[in-house]
Amino acid sequence: MKKTGEKPFFALLFLLFTGGLFAENASYTYNYDWWTDYQASPDAYEVGAYILGTRFGIGDFRDPQGLFIRENRIYICDSGNNRIVLIEALEDGGYELKTVVSSVRINGAESPFNYPRDIFETPEGEIYVADTNNQRVLRLDRDWGFLAEILKPENETIDETADFLPSKLVVDSAGRLYLQAVNVNKGLMEFDGRGVFQGYLGANKVSVNLIDFFWKSIATKEQRAAMELFVPTEYNNLYLDGEDFIYATTRFSMSALRNGADVEGEMKKTVRRLNATGKDILVRSDEFPVIGDYQFANGQTSQFIDITALENDSYACFDQSRGRIFVYGNQDAGRILYAFGGLGNREGYFSAPAALDHLGFSLFALDARMGSLTRFDLTGYGELINAALAEYKEGRFDESARLWEETLVVNGNYDIAYIGIARAALQKGDYKKAMDYFRLKRFDTGYSKAFQAYRKQWVEEHLRIILIILGLLIVVPPALRFIIQFKREIQEP
Repeated sequence: MKKTGEKPFFALLFLLFTGGLFAENASYTYNYDWWTDYQASPDAYEVGAYILGTRFGIGDFRDPQGLFIRENRIYICDSGNNRIVLIEALEDGGYELKTVVSSVRINGAESPFNYPRDIFETPEGEIYVADTNNQRVLRLDRDWGFLAEILKPENETIDETADFLPSKLVVDSAGRLYLQAVNVNKGLMEFDGRGVFQGYLGANKVSVNLIDFFWKSIATKEQRAAMELFVPTEYNNLYLDGEDFIYATTRFSMSALRNGADVEGEMKKTVRRLNATGKDILVRSDEFPVIGDYQFANGQTSQFIDITALENDSYACFDQSRGRIFVYGNQDAGRILYAFGGLGNREGYFSAPAALDHLGFSLFALDARMGSLTRFDLTGYGELINAALAEYKEGRFDESARLWEETLVVNGNYDIAYIGIARAALQKGDYKKAMDYFRLKRFDTGYSKAFQAYRKQWVEEHLRIILIILGLLIVVPPALRFIIQFKREIQEP
């Protein structure tokens, strides 16, 4: 059987290597169909609040780089002002300033922050701060009291002359700290609960152009210095989900692709979900890679700067180069559920995307240049999609299918809804319906599973008839031959 998913992938490769043929999408919220063409969509999110530092009487945020949300507590790394701002979300939809911290007290002396870029609060209330330009990670208690600091490790894998510039961090339930430092491309730096360096996790594989490798092997020292080094791509942001898996983002290298790098490998590096051993377990589709926009102008690709994972197996990525938020569904093998936003100074747009997190199903996006935090809330259309995903995850397939049907009433061109109905039918054992809906949207993987299950079901239901037919085929021919032969013997004189 010919794979229906082959065509989009080759069409995508054509777009990648002939960039500049397609203009920017004009729709605020959109999706992609099977042909990787834009499909305008109803808005799944709308602006719910626009938060500035001046709202709390603390002046403007200046070049904020980090954002972390735990329960109703919203931490903003106001990096340019060398401070961390903590606000709380109130039940009435408002916000209250809790504290502004610009230094910690260590051994009786104040130690100011210097361009803090990230923060993390553990469920137990401990706070970790990537105090970047002070070249340290601070471990604090819930009252901002100093507990410990992590400095540059003494290890043979770390350049003695390089600065230690911690950028992004997460801490798992066992107290292990995973850190991305500027110019560290060996993977995430791992520290145990005592702050002792343990090694690296999830290093990106190197994509090597064999032609360049040959020229480097015969080039002079000066020529090699002028050529691009074969080094792994470093991560640029991290997110720890509720199961202690680490979502990580990297830049998508268009130049690497055009220089002969592994296309599929480059696509798979853009977003990863790492387990405790550093293995990437992200569910993805070869036909629809997680790279943001499939169409682009002037050779500019999406560049994810942050990621956050929601409770219904979906995750959202923040595109730095185009100012868009892409929401993907693990249930749909990493296909885009919807994308929205853009660059600009209008409501719902961004100037310099910096960080992304969520509170419930509301998304919070930090803009470094505008010094603003925008809250996006689900619309009725977005609530239908999220509810359908959640119901399927909980095993309520009938309810999930019903919600997908309602979604199609709002947006009849939504491929994911058709696939969702098919997937629910597959789980319920209605394989014929699943096959019909999968075929309708050319979802080859799902169709194959439904077809195999339908074939098995058909054989089991018709087994008695099949056995009777087989029995007849075995018994009847010899019986007929015997009868014919016997008749001939009687008739012969």
